[in-house]
Amino acid sequence: MTNEALLVIDMSNDFVDDEGGLTAGKPAQHIVPYIVSLAERFYQEGKPVLFCMDAHEQNDPHFKLWPPHNIKKTWGAELYGQLGKWYDAHKKDPKVHFVPKPEYDAFIRTDLDSILKAYHVETVHLTGVCTDICDFLTAYGAYSRGYQTIAHRKGMATFTDQHDRFLNHMNAIFKTEIVD
Repeated sequence: MTNEALLVIDMSNDFVDDEGGLTAGKPAQHIVPYIVSLAERFYQEGKPVLFCMDAHEQNDPHFKLWPPHNIKKTWGAELYGQLGKWYDAHKKDPKVHFVPKPEYDAFIRTDLDSILKAYHVETVHLTGVCTDICDFLTAYGAYSRGYQTIAHRKGMATFTDQHDRFLNHMNAIFKTEIVD
């Protein structure tokens, strides 16, 4: 068993592709090779890799706040580009998981915590989008459940100018280690 896991947060077509419903665009596209490389490293080391993805119904109340995105069983909810290809090539491995999430925090109303506990995970590595929304709130979810958190600066992006501010905030209030 291992004590580390990689969380890949919301790297869907809707959040990453230029045509996505709520895209972070080029900044999100730029981090894909880094995340694929990190996922491969974790996989080769026998550590769990979990894709934590927004999963909404057509009429989700969430769409009162945001444009429709990540609607279940649509192109927008699929993993973007090389990440989708990596997942498809490895999804039969029991340490590779797809965790649909209805909230910003990947721990709320999901089985993420029980999966991590089954692997005796103590530290979660955070990547994906958006740094100031789902990444930040998942860092809080991990922190509040006793996990150590490591945020990968080169593996996170957002559609606002708040990337560095929220990484610093994760460090200040959740003691998240920030790595490049």
